[in-house]
Amino acid sequence: MQSKASTYLVKILLGGISVIIAEFLLPGIHLDGVVTGFILAAVIILINMSLKPLFIILTLPLTVITFGLFLLVVNALVILACDWLIEGFVVNGFWWALLFALVLSILNSLFGNSLDPVDQ
Repeated sequence: MQSKASTYLVKILLGGISVIIAEFLLPGIHLDGVVTGFILAAVIILINMSLKPLFIILTLPLTVITFGLFLLVVNALVILACDWLIEGFVVNGFWWALLFALVLSILNSLFGNSLDPVDQ
């Protein structure tokens, strides 16, 4: 059985790799360096632990009406919040944040990683 600390460390490492790959694929996303990618993954995990559940509850009617697609908008808002919080991470607008969130979700799925804090 893994400890929670090692589980979070693995999530940050795999998430950081996903962030770096997504940044390489998308010209509207800019990182200053590799370390910034890992910091971004850690901040996304922290936001997903603290604020994202509140965002999901507040946007539940829109999420139900759009069959869950509005969660991509919530993820894009998390990415834009990270743009505001992390120096060295730049997103060139909402649509790039939305595309980055989508690519990041796909890459994390391929790696078998989730940047959500809850393990199942």
